[in-house]
Amino acid sequence: MSYIQTLSGKKFDYVNATVDDIEIEDIATALSHICRFAGHLPEFYSVAQHSVLCSQLVEPEFAFEALMHDAAEAYCQDIPAPLKALLPDYRRIEAFVDELIRFKFNLPLTQSPVVKYADLTMLATERRDLDIDDGTSWPILEGIPTSDLIQIAPLRPGQAYGLFMTRFNELMELRACNTI
Repeated sequence: MSYIQTLSGKKFDYVNATVDDIEIEDIATALSHICRFAGHLPEFYSVAQHSVLCSQLVEPEFAFEALMHDAAEAYCQDIPAPLKALLPDYRRIEAFVDELIRFKFNLPLTQSPVVKYADLTMLATERRDLDIDDGTSWPILEGIPTSDLIQIAPLRPGQAYGLFMTRFNELMELRACNTI
């Protein structure tokens, strides 16, 4: 068996998935229930909330891409980067799922550098705000500042879902009006 059943009732097959298998409600639900840092936090903080905050750090033309930058994790989970580096088959599947999502939502085929930078800025900010700064160096954050605009207050999954869907709908409306 190479599929999971999503909340919407779709069978998401990792081998034969298509863009028709991607549903924003499934993405929002899953991301709002996935805890960042493999759950190694004093309190729950979701990938959905992280994604919304990323979308608020970038210029409007990059906001939708930033919101959706971790959407593949709705189907593939949020695996810590050090473990992901050891799993080439996982990375291939995640790249395939990411490609489907990028196609479905008309996103750039590769992540924009500005979105990657916002993601790293959020990582630095999460380190500061989520009580996970043990004083050791995080080489990936070398030269990356924390955000002065954001102070993270973790939300419960239902709140994070609502925040994500509100931001998604807001940005889709702006895209439809060609204002971003």
